[in-house]
Amino acid sequence: MKIVAHRGYSGKYPELTHRAFDEALKLPIDGVECDVRLTRDGRLVVQHDKTIDRTSDGTGLVAKMDFEELRQFNVGTEDDPQRILLLDELLELMQDYPDKELYLETKHPSRFGPEVEEQVAVRLRYAGLHEDPRINLISFSHAAMRRFARLLPALDCYYLVDPRDARWNRNHIFFSKPAGVGPSITQAKADPVLVGLRGMNTYMWTVDDPDDMIWCRDNGVDVMATNLPELALETLR
Repeated sequence: MKIVAHRGYSGKYPELTHRAFDEALKLPIDGVECDVRLTRDGRLVVQHDKTIDRTSDGTGLVAKMDFEELRQFNVGTEDDPQRILLLDELLELMQDYPDKELYLETKHPSRFGPEVEEQVAVRLRYAGLHEDPRINLISFSHAAMRRFARLLPALDCYYLVDPRDARWNRNHIFFSKPAGVGPSITQAKADPVLVGLRGMNTYMWTVDDPDDMIWCRDNGVDVMATNLPELALETLR
């Protein structure tokens, strides 16, 4: 089972920062996970929330700010200030760790619609990673899955299962035809059929309890995302 650091080593360092990714990549784990959003001027930044209020000393919507505006805010700590990352910068860091994988999530809904996936494809091509098997694409959006299949056909896509899906899609039929399925640990324990559904690989999020880590290993999970990668290493050792 692969261990992936969710938003970098976010259990110890500010999430999605250069520090969080660098510290995670130094560990003997398999990779890291990130989220990306588009700024007003069309730059792809590594950011989970639609605003920067929770993760920085600033405030505002990412989609309504230019990259240089966002770059002014501190997304780290007072003692270790960090600036919001471009996806390009994270991809450059990944080049220093050729044995590590990246699980890249596009956030939706977005005012930019398909442009999010289009820009991901452009940046991956620019970095020479558009056919690299270490790059995996993940999203809660079936539309994003279909765009990825068209724009980046060589890469594996994981559909992240929204808990609301069970209300209308009890049979877990995914017309976007992802290569893998990504339920939460809570969903998977309540509905174990999601693990290995129809022969697909399983990406499990976000697993921080040691008992759940062992459950993932013993139930055939392929990829486990955790905020606590060192704890996962100790638990599974």
